[in-house]
Amino acid sequence: MARPTKKSDKLLKEITERLSQGEPLAQICRDEGMPAARTVREWQQNDEQVSAAIARAREEGFDSIAAECLDIADDGRNDWMNRAADAGDEQALQFNGEHVQRSKLRVDTRLKLLAKWDPKRYGERLAVDHGVQDNLAERLRAARERAADRDA
Repeated sequence: MARPTKKSDKLLKEITERLSQGEPLAQICRDEGMPAARTVREWQQNDEQVSAAIARAREEGFDSIAAECLDIADDGRNDWMNRAADAGDEQALQFNGEHVQRSKLRVDTRLKLLAKWDPKRYGERLAVDHGVQDNLAERLRAARERAADRDA
């Protein structure tokens, strides 16, 4: 079955709903019955309303991904696992480092993508020091004095 190329309200609604939940356009467009990502980008270029709707949906999706990062970080359900104790049949808790590392990777990956997709909102903020370390006027005065001494 061929991919749809005609823009319809139903298709746009499904695409924007899924984008607003944080699902990437490429993933949405892989599904059966969805247009190719290239087709959706053409719709955006040719129609301001489509472009604006997709931009809004993406912003909502970025916020959804950020909220998902908090959920992943706060979820400690599998951080500890039961294992048989050395003596007897008692159960002992053991730290599940693999699960914690996987959770960290999931959060880091999402944050890096957010910083790339929307650097103004989710990128690192760089502090630039515009101050002068020493007094330029004082340095200029001293240079003029040295020049005057040489000329005299």
